[in-house]
Amino acid sequence: TQEDRVEIALQVNGKIKARIDIPRDLSQEEAIDLACRHPQMAGEIEGKRRVKEIYVPGRLVNIVVAP
Repeated sequence: TQEDRVEIALQVNGKIKARIDIPRDLSQEEAIDLACRHPQMAGEIEGKRRVKEIYVPGRLVNIVVAP
């Protein structure tokens, strides 16, 4: 049996900033929204331009930012 939740890494420019547990069936948009609202991530991306958002289901969310 598979678990209903999975732990994913939250990254900014490829560097891990946090880890969170999310439902396994969360959509890409919801996962990215949760990542951007996480306190550790919000401080890293605030005031910067988001260049790319990468979501690998069950693994990670990576936000690429530029100054």
